[in-house]
Amino acid sequence: MFDKKENFLNRELSWLKFNQRVLEEANDPGKPLLERLKFVAITSSNLDEFFMIRVAGLKQQVESGIAKTDAAGLNATEQLRLIDADVREMVRLQYYYLKKILGGIQNHAIYLSDVNSLSVSGRQWVENYFYNTIDPLLTPLAVNASHPFPLLANRSLNLAVLLSKGKEDVQTAILPVPSVLPRMIEVPDQGVGKQFVLLEDIIKNHCAHLFCGYNIKDIVAFRITRNSDLLIDGEGAEDLLAEIKKSLRQRKRGEAVRLEISKTNKPLLKEFLLDIFKMDEQDLYEIAGPIDVSCFMKIIDLPGYDDLRYESITPQIPRELKDAEALFDVIREKDVLLHHPYESFMPVVNFIRQAAIDPKVLAIKQTLYRVSGNSSIVRALAQAAENGKQVTVVVEVRARFDEENNILWAKRLEEAGCHVIYGLLGFKIHAKMALVIRQEETCIKRYVHMGTGNYNGITARIYSDMSLFTADEKIGADASDFFNMLLGYSEPLAWNKLIVAPTGLRESLKDMIDQEIAFAKSGKGGHIIAKMNSLLDKDIILKLYEASSKGVKIELIVRGICALIPGLEHVSQNIMVRSIVGRFLEHHRILYFANGGKEKIYLSSADWMHRNLSERVELLFPVENQEIMVRIKSILHLMLKDNRKAYIMKSDGTYRRVYRRGKVVNSQQKLYQEAQERSGLLDF
Repeated sequence: MFDKKENFLNRELSWLKFNQRVLEEANDPGKPLLERLKFVAITSSNLDEFFMIRVAGLKQQVESGIAKTDAAGLNATEQLRLIDADVREMVRLQYYYLKKILGGIQNHAIYLSDVNSLSVSGRQWVENYFYNTIDPLLTPLAVNASHPFPLLANRSLNLAVLLSKGKEDVQTAILPVPSVLPRMIEVPDQGVGKQFVLLEDIIKNHCAHLFCGYNIKDIVAFRITRNSDLLIDGEGAEDLLAEIKKSLRQRKRGEAVRLEISKTNKPLLKEFLLDIFKMDEQDLYEIAGPIDVSCFMKIIDLPGYDDLRYESITPQIPRELKDAEALFDVIREKDVLLHHPYESFMPVVNFIRQAAIDPKVLAIKQTLYRVSGNSSIVRALAQAAENGKQVTVVVEVRARFDEENNILWAKRLEEAGCHVIYGLLGFKIHAKMALVIRQEETCIKRYVHMGTGNYNGITARIYSDMSLFTADEKIGADASDFFNMLLGYSEPLAWNKLIVAPTGLRESLKDMIDQEIAFAKSGKGGHIIAKMNSLLDKDIILKLYEASSKGVKIELIVRGICALIPGLEHVSQNIMVRSIVGRFLEHHRILYFANGGKEKIYLSSADWMHRNLSERVELLFPVENQEIMVRIKSILHLMLKDNRKAYIMKSDGTYRRVYRRGKVVNSQQKLYQEAQERSGLLDF
């Protein structure tokens, strides 16, 4: 009844709508200028990954002759055509907003200048910088019969140079822009504030001597985006770590999927590059500005311009943890919830640090998906092993674009004496759990941390996530079973309280939705609030449509991709979808079920996507402390009232900003104020 293509949105087009919402933050006049610039840069990085993974996958489908359609009825060719139209409009807006922002920051004495517009002293400084620093690093590469076109790294910036000696003798060369140098070069002592020039512009203006005997007819910057998805043979890969290392090498030379080139009135270099890379016009993006605007991250944190950025926030320590010398004593008494980034990630780090030096702690077991480069948690785990504790770490080396980093620190853990398990063939381990086993006076006690986000102290300052500490005996037993399942051959017959993917999470979600349907039918009312990053799983969407048609009220807070369409008559008229895009990246997964008055709240590592429910190891865990349940409910209701950073999806799949009527509610701002109150900082 509900399984019709008109009831679903295409995944890729939905993601582009999300990236457009991110880009619109750059056009918010109420936001500080450098924060607006950050969103232009983020949009650029997002598009890079989209092409490297999603567009690359669609192109492979077309080349392989795969004609399958998605839930919205679109095949790969149709999706690529629609993607092309949306991306071109997005790139146009991106550079329009960039131009406005650069004009705005000029009023605050921050300039991006052309080399030729500099003062005499400025041009002299640039010339000296070129010959002393840049020139020794340049390697011009001829392209002709005896010099084949070089292999250019993914996302590397290059200059294509058209050369001539006479009318008939036309040659081409490639001049890679050195990636070891900053892209934005500050020109000192101009007396006008901060003045920057782009590295490629300096090279363009001073590279003629590299081509002695030739005239430069045209020179343009370009960048290639390559297919960067890792291809891992799950059946044949006996050594997963070796397969990952092999695939990382392949990523650097994957097939080209996008060509960005500086706008030029001369077609020869453009045609040359399209021919070399065997690409069509659809793959070409002519850029009227700097290629790859993620380079502007360089000036976002520029010292001395605090008035152009958000006021900094200090993640708070809750009152109950402020004076706690031993976290274990606090957790033994009651469950503890942390809400990042409003509350500090340090208690999570200290949980492992204290375990590392506590003589009563016997063992630590932890899953790690993405951690920061200089991770305090990794150091604490290594210290624990050196202190003689049994430390077991399950590392997911396939965390996309973090694979190389994960392999490096996993080796350091092994050298310290930790048992390191490099994931599971066939399943990514995306669950976030740490288990500490402690010998206490009368028994062995287990302490568990579970979270919706990664054990990463850097992202914990910009991603909204929740951490739950508990000493609940049944969850502790489940945690032991969970690690035994990952590390050996033991799969429990039943779980006490945890719900685990891929074995039971999907069916448990459907059962809980069915319960709400039953309550709605009985007149008790059904109500679901679900917050996540992405909603794509067709099976779950069909179940939500069924629940809506039976009268269940469903409120969804989905930051990014959402294939479900709300407001369709007789299908989803009882479903509302909103997306919050603000200062912090909304990352936590929170579920609320009214359950006939006996409310249930869960936190999870899993989005509602096929890969999370069927192809990853994920956790859904209950929140049972009444005080914490009330707190999470209030957080959800606050987000549903947000009229500053929220968008509502309409029944045609487009989004509109929530109408700002009455009192302005910025949920992220309010949540920080509440964290300050909880810490005692705002006590009067």
